[in-house]
Amino acid sequence: MAYFLGNKTMRLLIADDHDLLRDALRSHFEREAPGTFVQGVGTVSEALKVLDDGQPFDILLLDLRMPGMNGLNGLVRLRERYPSLKIALMSGEAKNEDIRLAMAHGAIGFLPKTLPGSVLLQAVQRMAGGEVFMPDNLPESAMADSNALNSTFTRREREVLDFLLKGQSNKEIARALDLEEVTVKLHIRGLCRKLGAKNRTQAAMRAVELGLAR
Repeated sequence: MAYFLGNKTMRLLIADDHDLLRDALRSHFEREAPGTFVQGVGTVSEALKVLDDGQPFDILLLDLRMPGMNGLNGLVRLRERYPSLKIALMSGEAKNEDIRLAMAHGAIGFLPKTLPGSVLLQAVQRMAGGEVFMPDNLPESAMADSNALNSTFTRREREVLDFLLKGQSNKEIARALDLEEVTVKLHIRGLCRKLGAKNRTQAAMRAVELGLAR
């Protein structure tokens, strides 16, 4: 069932420089909340261009560590040009000071990329509806499941997964980790088995849904 805001469905803009992560989030939101419109961009400048074109969005999810952010300057630029747009920050890692300053500059929430997919969707829906979201009381069972699965990964599998979430090809991963491409494929096969996925794309999407993205 679609999530409705008044008499319309939710329109979401995701600004994150990792293509595969954006695709995984889009797939999850559109599957779990049919009717939701999701558009992705890779830089702050691209987000501004989409907004300047006049497309309306209920909320913008903005990666804290992406091209054009320069600390919180990207958030400030967006807030100055579109003061009524709801903007929430996302990050794999963030200091309390980063979060405090983001909220002081008008962000309506902060979303760790380690949030399970179901919690992330609920948070986005709440913020789009006008609430402020901070991850103070995450469901312990959901986090425990994610942490338990994460602990089954070997160090190499975890490294390969991180590169998968950045949209890297097998050849690029092999070069970055100084491995043979066939070895990378074996690690991906192991990830797929543990994540219950049929291929590398499904593995990345499953990792996002389980809150395993860093």
